[in-house]
Amino acid sequence: MITREEAIQLLNENIKSENMCKHCLASESVMVALAKRLGKNEEEWGIAGLLHDIDVEVTKADPYTHGPYAEKILKGKVTDEVLDAIVMHNEVAAGKERTTDFQHALAAGETITGLITATTLVYPDKKLASVKAKSITKRMKQKAFAASVKRENILECEKIGIPLNEFAELSLVAMQGISDKLGL
Repeated sequence: MITREEAIQLLNENIKSENMCKHCLASESVMVALAKRLGKNEEEWGIAGLLHDIDVEVTKADPYTHGPYAEKILKGKVTDEVLDAIVMHNEVAAGKERTTDFQHALAAGETITGLITATTLVYPDKKLASVKAKSITKRMKQKAFAASVKRENILECEKIGIPLNEFAELSLVAMQGISDKLGL
């Protein structure tokens, strides 16, 4: 298993977009918070959050190649469980349904970071601290929602026994802890 520092280096070698790197950092923080909440391996879950989109630029986020291409980049560098969760965060690419807590958590954890970031942008001061869990759950119910954010993925939190309101709060707190790095 690679270290966090090695994962950051790998991320920077494969992702050039500053916003995408910030998304990966946000996903890492949410995944670590989820691992703590569920009593899972924080290091593995954090690495999965950090590297889940390692192939997004090279595949142009194509739903059929995004995930399997990550497997080529990460094979032998991360545990099989981490690799499986990364490939399965995009169920279209994997061609099967998620079945493990790790898979459900990564799908939900990486997706809610996009919704929280989008929600932040609707506030005049554009600060993450102004976003409340209630705003997140309200946006989940709105028709407009957020571009490229799938409600179904966020609702994967319920498959691991975490109600949406609690998941939104946990994710907000995790992202607020690194808001300076995210520029939010």
